[in-house]
Amino acid sequence: MTTTVIRNADFVIAWDASAKQHVYMHDADVAYTDGVIDFVGRSYTGPADTVIDGKGRMVMPGLVNIHSHPSSEPMNKGLTDEVGTPGLYNSSLYEYLPIFRPDPSAVHDCVRVALSELLLSGVTTLADLSVAHPGWLDVLAEAGMRVCVAPMFRSARWYTKNGHVVEYEWNEAAAEKAMTKAFSLIERAEQHPSGRLFGMVVPSQIDTCTEGLLKESAQESKKRGLSWQIHAAQSVTEFHEITRRHGHTPIGWLHHLGLLNERAIVGHGIFLDDHPSTRWHTDRDMGILAETGTTVAHCPTVFARRGITLKDFGRYRRAGVNMGVGTDTYPHNMLDEMRLVAYLARTQATNPRTLTTTELFEAATIGGARALGRDDIGRLAPFCRADIVLVDITHPRMRPARDPLRSLIYAAGDRAVHTVIVDGQVVVADGKLLTMDYEAAAASLHEAQKRMVAGVPDRDWAHRDIDHISPPTFRSV
Repeated sequence: MTTTVIRNADFVIAWDASAKQHVYMHDADVAYTDGVIDFVGRSYTGPADTVIDGKGRMVMPGLVNIHSHPSSEPMNKGLTDEVGTPGLYNSSLYEYLPIFRPDPSAVHDCVRVALSELLLSGVTTLADLSVAHPGWLDVLAEAGMRVCVAPMFRSARWYTKNGHVVEYEWNEAAAEKAMTKAFSLIERAEQHPSGRLFGMVVPSQIDTCTEGLLKESAQESKKRGLSWQIHAAQSVTEFHEITRRHGHTPIGWLHHLGLLNERAIVGHGIFLDDHPSTRWHTDRDMGILAETGTTVAHCPTVFARRGITLKDFGRYRRAGVNMGVGTDTYPHNMLDEMRLVAYLARTQATNPRTLTTTELFEAATIGGARALGRDDIGRLAPFCRADIVLVDITHPRMRPARDPLRSLIYAAGDRAVHTVIVDGQVVVADGKLLTMDYEAAAASLHEAQKRMVAGVPDRDWAHRDIDHISPPTFRSV
């Protein structure tokens, strides 16, 4: 056994078990042995095989990201920043998502870029919602991150032939096969020699899955003790499609099917029955989410680009909804995402007090951990996993550092992340990633995007080239 001690840290964000909340602890130590925390407090006197100097550091729990798409989204940088389909309420899901896809040779570069950015921004646990791809588990293990493997499957693909009507091509047999494959992959993940992979069940979207697939997947997730996540209430188009099919809102339909509970996660959950863009005759969706213990995975950046946002994060919290945070799109920077969570909540509520930094940090740590069914991550306490981030509070961007967490989220961001430890292993040191070649993956992805955009006219219903769909910032001369 090997014990490491982080000694005399200026600040430790420790877990107060009696109050069930994070607290600042000054001039404190954190000790861990073989990936498990032994001690959080002052004046540690136990064994110490390795000592890390905590002076000038804030020690905090690693961040928990419960919704991300590493195998595809890094490819979209520079393409979807200003893209939305006017005839589909400015959503880009149905027209552009199917045509902006990396070729198989670029998928691992996508994953490496995303996971590199996430680790550098203090994420130690990630839910990777991807379509299964060869070598997936090994490339995740290569990063050194703790990953919830979440292979997506669905009964239909969506598409549009005119930019204002969404159509669905159904294949229920293929969906059953994909779900079976997903459970097999989850079993392999949980047996992976890294010991850091676990699983989650993800029928892709509420509008692309049959009632049978939703129920069967949820039943199997319960049997296996796994969390279950679905994209729902994520677009006006989807809201109208579900009310047309079933006479229920998306949240109402999931509740009607008995699918919402403490291990259920709704990806996005924006368009409730009281949202001004989708006002329905009921006023129950928020109460349903709270009463069932369902988590909402909030990922503001991808929607803010299209002029869409949750109304608002603080309101959901006050209603009793468990909230988590994810990075649905690029940049895969959790601290940037958290800052946007706070600012959008306050602008939507027209109230700077609708969401505190305390509540925001809880969502990005224990809120996400709760959704994933984990009580051993997202907090610094004995018997928890040693998933730890050291922040350099002497960094100029952190100064003044009266309240270092606020300085980190609202000013310094990932620039001040000095060290990241996952399961007791250092994966970022002095702001440098140790496990993956981030620069090489980004360079390869740059070339892969060129290959992808060359084929856009063949995949687009109107056969437009990329400069028509996503005009450059300036014309070239």
